[in-house]
Amino acid sequence: MSQTDKDPRSVRPWRMIERRATRTVRVGGLEVGGDAPISVQTMTNTPTADAAATIAQIRRCEEAGADLIRVSCPDEESTAAFRQIARAATVPLIADIHFHYKRGIEAAEAGAACLRINPGNIGSMDRVKDVVQAARDNDCAIRIGVNAGSLERHLLEKYGEPCPEAMVESALEHARILEELDFRNYKISVKASDAFLTVAAYMALAEATDAPLHLGVTEAGGLRTGTVKSSIGIGSLLWAGIGDTIRVSLSAEPEEEVKVGFDILKSLGLRTRGVNIIACPSCARQGFDVIRTVEKLEQRLAHISEPISLSIIGCVVNGPGEALMTDLGFTGGGAGRGKMYVAGRPDHNVSNEEMIDHIVEMVETRAAQMKAEREQATAAE
Repeated sequence: MSQTDKDPRSVRPWRMIERRATRTVRVGGLEVGGDAPISVQTMTNTPTADAAATIAQIRRCEEAGADLIRVSCPDEESTAAFRQIARAATVPLIADIHFHYKRGIEAAEAGAACLRINPGNIGSMDRVKDVVQAARDNDCAIRIGVNAGSLERHLLEKYGEPCPEAMVESALEHARILEELDFRNYKISVKASDAFLTVAAYMALAEATDAPLHLGVTEAGGLRTGTVKSSIGIGSLLWAGIGDTIRVSLSAEPEEEVKVGFDILKSLGLRTRGVNIIACPSCARQGFDVIRTVEKLEQRLAHISEPISLSIIGCVVNGPGEALMTDLGFTGGGAGRGKMYVAGRPDHNVSNEEMIDHIVEMVETRAAQMKAEREQATAAE
């Protein structure tokens, strides 16, 4: 058994995250909530009517590991193209519907696995019923999407400003509409661009419903600042056991959102996809250029999907200890050479010049072995 295969929670209870109990909803072939893994989603930013461009972007997101991908459907041209897009996608697609109820019906019929709607924006109850019926007829889930920036006027008049109470009340009002229509295959989000407001709203909502929750700090910002804000907001909730699917909203390419989402989950031990690199910040003791080495390894190992832990430490002060906890490790030494560790044990020396190629080869070999073992175990079931 590799170091990664060991569940750290079994021997370190202080790492245990007890997830909130929810009912399970089905989004296409993916389960959300219950005991299902927390899923990572993103959203395309190409014009949906341009099916080729949207499919190409979806493919990049799939390769990055996206479990779900949301596609905006603001007009008839978009829902017309959605059918082709849905056929090409290998993960479930969520159609983003804001106002026109017909777009929701068209998207459900075109292959959407989920509709992101705000029932209060759809119009009359008859129109809401039509959208819900289309979802039911096409085995389509619904996400109730509440946003602090677009709360109903009566709630803003009641509370004076966007606040956790207003957001939760909005979400529960919309959930009640679906429940009254005997539709329960839904999840809920209550997003804000303010991390404090986001966390408070989700904490309150988690106490009020057993529906799965989709987490996100909306309009979080650029790649760096948005990653920080999302890590604080989403990470706080996940640490508290709240959240069944997440999106990191960044002013960046959607595949970057997927990568950050997985990094958040990996840091909390909630998902293990890809190579998890543990690296020191470097100092004058380093036996090689740690920063540049890690940059190159992140790029060259981005294609690995098997869960492998790798420590890259500049010197022997912390190197052996960190390598003890990882599948593979490299610790800087002297005279242009360092020590390679395998399964926590010192194994052989490697020159700094050969180090990156050597580590990549070892990781790829290990990943191939893990994939073969997994496929063999699946075939034996």
